[in-house]
Amino acid sequence: MGAEMMEGKVDRITTQEAEKRARELVDQMTIEERASQLKYDAPPVERLNIPAYNWWNEALHGVARGGTATMFPQAIGMAAMFDEHLMEVIGNIIATEGRAKYNEAVKHEDRDIYKGITFWSPNVNIFRDPRWGRGHETYGEDPCLTGRLGVAFIKGLQGHGRYLKSAACVKHFAVHSGPESIRHEFNATASKKDMWETYLPAFEDCVLEGKVEGVMGAYNRTNGEPCCGSYTLLRDILRGKWKFEGHVVSDCGAIADFHTRHLITSTAPESAALAIKAGCDLNCGNTYLHLLQALKDKLITEEDITRAAVRVFTTRIKLGMFDECEYDSIPYSVVDSGEHNEVALEAARKSMVLLKNDGILPLDRGRIKTIGVIGPNANSRLALKGNYYGTPSRYITLLEGIQDYVGDGIRVYYSEGCHLYKDRMENLGLKNDRTAEALTVAEHSDVVVLCLGLDETLEGEQGDAGNASASGDKEDLNLPKVQEDLLEKIVAVGKPTILLLSTGSAVSINFADEKCDAILQTWYPGARGGQAVAECLFGDFSPSGKLPVTFYKSVEDLPAFTDYSMKGRTYRYMETEPLYPFGFGLTYSRVELRNLRIRNKVTKDSDIQLTVEIKNTGNYDTDEVVQFYIKDKYSKYAVSNPCLCGFQRIHLNKGENRVVEATIPNKAMNIVDGEGNRYLDSKHFTVFAGISQPDKRSAALTGMQPLSVDINL
Repeated sequence: MGAEMMEGKVDRITTQEAEKRARELVDQMTIEERASQLKYDAPPVERLNIPAYNWWNEALHGVARGGTATMFPQAIGMAAMFDEHLMEVIGNIIATEGRAKYNEAVKHEDRDIYKGITFWSPNVNIFRDPRWGRGHETYGEDPCLTGRLGVAFIKGLQGHGRYLKSAACVKHFAVHSGPESIRHEFNATASKKDMWETYLPAFEDCVLEGKVEGVMGAYNRTNGEPCCGSYTLLRDILRGKWKFEGHVVSDCGAIADFHTRHLITSTAPESAALAIKAGCDLNCGNTYLHLLQALKDKLITEEDITRAAVRVFTTRIKLGMFDECEYDSIPYSVVDSGEHNEVALEAARKSMVLLKNDGILPLDRGRIKTIGVIGPNANSRLALKGNYYGTPSRYITLLEGIQDYVGDGIRVYYSEGCHLYKDRMENLGLKNDRTAEALTVAEHSDVVVLCLGLDETLEGEQGDAGNASASGDKEDLNLPKVQEDLLEKIVAVGKPTILLLSTGSAVSINFADEKCDAILQTWYPGARGGQAVAECLFGDFSPSGKLPVTFYKSVEDLPAFTDYSMKGRTYRYMETEPLYPFGFGLTYSRVELRNLRIRNKVTKDSDIQLTVEIKNTGNYDTDEVVQFYIKDKYSKYAVSNPCLCGFQRIHLNKGENRVVEATIPNKAMNIVDGEGNRYLDSKHFTVFAGISQPDKRSAALTGMQPLSVDINL
């Protein structure tokens, strides 16, 4: 599944080697030339044979916005796989296609935006509130899961060769997760405990373990400082505490916000000076056009400009841009190739989460003559994409996937049923002008597949989404009213009903949970998502994804959107019962776990070595995700609920028994105190092993109690 494409490890060019060459190059430039290289659309320096370079490219779930490329499931869907290995494979494929496209662009002297090999991905912000429109760009609400998947994706993107295959960039540093409408002037206030317990750990993993080459600042302020000019974030933490050696880029237009929206500076030169002195090397935007004026006004020194220029050229040298590089020969034929699309299809299969199944799934082809496929997302390409996407050469929608799968053997009826959010399909029609057709389809069908949800026009980034009133965020957790009405009317027909839910975030589907026979969360599953869904419905494979976010029963269960305290948020701190818990997801089979054991003498300085036996006692081959959680039983600073500390996706054939070995890192036993300090503050812990988190709702939904073992240091 693409692992053969992972190049063997060789000695990487070090930052020190690249920096020495970068400084020699920068020393030959005038101060004007150095300053010119600090904008994302850097012009050529022809006398030094330096070509123009546009730093802005995207690779959230495939090479984006630059033409044809393989499209994987949206990031939140990839998170639901709980699969570090496949994340690295996917990152490697994206870098391979990015290099191939870059090689051809350079041959044609195309130095445009979205043509480079500096990818502003992944997004490792914590999805703390399901109303946030950009949450589907993230890996969910948990720092452990986000950190593990972020590191794997970065390793795939950057490769293991002499040069960086591409340069990854984690974003948005830091404490950034809505609201979108006020992100340019918002001050996110977070305690030191929440900072180091929730908002910073994934970034720390990506810097220290992932060796990520780039870090992007956020639009907002954090505790009063604009993130792209924050001495606390960029100097004290990123370069001081974590010894980050790469470059920092601003979010696009974020430095101009200093004087136009945040009002912490008065002029563009002042904003440019604050950002570059804090350690923001590269400006996505135009404010660094004022660097020379800032220099003239003595707000900065030549060394400030030189330091940033050396950093950005260090990255370009590490990418092999001025050498013959091992990636120069990657052929264009790899782009959107059959092999890569097969991996994307595998990811779609692994990402889907079965939330409910009363026994209707998998469907029995021998007992079905007609299927009714209904809903605004049934034949929608946009519902496959998410946001920040490229252009696949072929799409397979949910409807098309079912039609292709059943062929001529089963009649497939189809009705769009309703608009995604408007009250009618035709401007001249009456309200609910597709309802009668949808009811007709349901009445004529043996089983109904109802395709509801959202797309990037309802949850997305400010400026991209169509719901201007919320600027891409959701005002509540409900489906659009027109879809809820359709759901109620279709269920009332009385036919077996399967809900396919295509969203990038948690929605409150209490009625569907009560009334539908099965619910399958598809996320935004990528270009061939419809094929994967059809195969799942008919039992070609067992669904095995797990929720990377909590599905709440109501928005009433959430604190105010602008409150960045973690109290009451996410599974780690919530005090109410969820509809579907973090880590939950059913399969077509059933497993049993037993004999959870600690293999080593655990001390305050050691990791925790565990083994647990798992047996597939059901009737289907399946993947399963074994999850480990830890609870500090003593410290007053302990997180209120057990926290994910490890996971492994495994495959089990019917009847197969396996022993799973796991290593829980020592840091999982640490607490964070009120001053943000991490240390061991307890001798007593409980470690849990299961197929979901150790809460009552998970036990009720899975019919399984987790195993547990106590640790006493």
